[in-house]
Amino acid sequence: MRIIIGGAGEVGTHLARILSNENHDIVVIDPDEDKLRLIDSSLDVMAMVGSATSIELLEESGIKKADLFIAVANTEHTNITAAILGKKLGAKITVARIDNNEFLKYSNTKLFRSLGIDYLIYPEKIASREIVGLLRQTGTTEFINFTGGMLSLFVLKLDKNAPVINKTLQEVSRNEGALNYRAVAITRDGETIIPRGDNIFKLHDTVYVVSNKAGLKDVLKYSGKEHYGIKNLMILGGSRIGKLTATKLENEYQIKLIEIDKAKSIQLADLLENTLVINGDGRDIDLLNSEGLQNMDAFIAVTGNSETNILSCQLARKMGVKKTIAEVENIEYINLAENMGIDTIINKKLITASRISRFTMSAQVSMIKCLTGTDAEALEFIVKPGSKITKGLLKDINFPEDALVGGIIRGKTSFIATGKSRVEANDRVVVFALPSAIRKIESFF
Repeated sequence: MRIIIGGAGEVGTHLARILSNENHDIVVIDPDEDKLRLIDSSLDVMAMVGSATSIELLEESGIKKADLFIAVANTEHTNITAAILGKKLGAKITVARIDNNEFLKYSNTKLFRSLGIDYLIYPEKIASREIVGLLRQTGTTEFINFTGGMLSLFVLKLDKNAPVINKTLQEVSRNEGALNYRAVAITRDGETIIPRGDNIFKLHDTVYVVSNKAGLKDVLKYSGKEHYGIKNLMILGGSRIGKLTATKLENEYQIKLIEIDKAKSIQLADLLENTLVINGDGRDIDLLNSEGLQNMDAFIAVTGNSETNILSCQLARKMGVKKTIAEVENIEYINLAENMGIDTIINKKLITASRISRFTMSAQVSMIKCLTGTDAEALEFIVKPGSKITKGLLKDINFPEDALVGGIIRGKTSFIATGKSRVEANDRVVVFALPSAIRKIESFF
C-alpha cells in the first residue's frame, strides 16, 4: 500500500515505524526538518518537509495514488483540513486524529464523512474507555471485548497465589469439559510465546486469555486473582484522559482528581459535578497521604510526564492500593513500568496504531489491538466465503505456528477454538499473532 502520514510527532513516527516494517510505501510530511531527519535516518520512508495542508506538497507526495492518508499532526484543525484535502486529491481512505469529543457524535461523524474524512480517531477517548473497562474488570491488567463482549481477551500477571504455576497448558485444561477460556499467549522476560499444550506457566508470567462470559470466574481463579469492588478512586492529572475518565465514572465512584495547574483545576471543578478537584502537585507524597491515598481502591496517573505517572503508581502500590493504571508514552519505559508492579500501562501511540492498522489489511478486520508489553496483536477477522481458513479443521490447515485462533463467534453464540474446530463463512474469528505472522494469517481470511 501507499500510505501518507501527515505529522512526524510521536504518533506519526510510531505509525511510520510499524508500517515501514510491513513493506508499505510510506511518505511522512512535517514542517519540522529535525524530526524528519531522525525518521529518514532510521526508517525506510520518504520524508517531505512542509505542511500536510499544502495542496502542492500533497500532490508531490503522490496523494492521487495513496491507499491511506493519515493526518496525525499536533493540531486538530490541521488534521481535519489535511484529511479533507487528501480525499479530494485522490486518497482512497483518510483518517484524522482529533481532540474534540463533540466531533464523535453520530450526526457529526456523518458530516465529516460527507466532507471526505472516513475515520476520526480520538486516542484520549479510547484510552479513557479502556480505563473504565479495566476498573470494572478489576482482576485483570488489560481487557478487550470482541463483538459486544461475546468473547473477551483478559491479560493477567501470575503471582505466587496462581494455582497454574508450574503446570502445563494441557494439565490446566485436562479436567475441563467444554472450554470456556484459552491461553493464547505468554509474555516472559520480554519475549512473547504462542503456547502449545506442553508450555509451562511460570511465576511473573503475563498471560493473555480469550474467554467467553462463562469463563471469567475460572480465569480469575486459575490465575490467583479475584474480582473486587471499587468505591474510592484517585486520578492524578487533569489531562483529557483524566477528565474523560472522571466524567464517565463520577456518578459511580467517590473520585478525587489532583491537578497541578490552578487555572485548569478551576475549569475541571466547574465541569465535574461529583468529583473533588484538588489543586496540588501529585509528586508531593505528603499531599497524596493527606488526601487519603492509603484508602483508595484504585489509582490512575495520567499526567503528561511518564516518570511521574510510574513513580506515583509505585507509591500507590506500596500504600496498599489494589489497582494502579499509568499513562506511559515513552515506549522504552513500558517493560520497566510493568516490572515495577504497575498493573496496567496506557499508551496513546499503541492505541492509535491499533485503530489505524486495520486499514492496511486486505482481509476484513473489525478490530486490531496492539497490546502493551508485547509486540503481539489481537485481531478480529470476519470470514469471507471461500476463505482458506474454512477449508478444514484448524489442526489440518497449516495455520502459522506464531499465531493462534483463540475463539469463534457465530451468530449469537461464541466458543473457544481447539484444533478440532471448523471455521465457517461469516464467522468472526479472534486471533492472537506475533508480527511475523500478520501477513501469513491475512491470506487465510
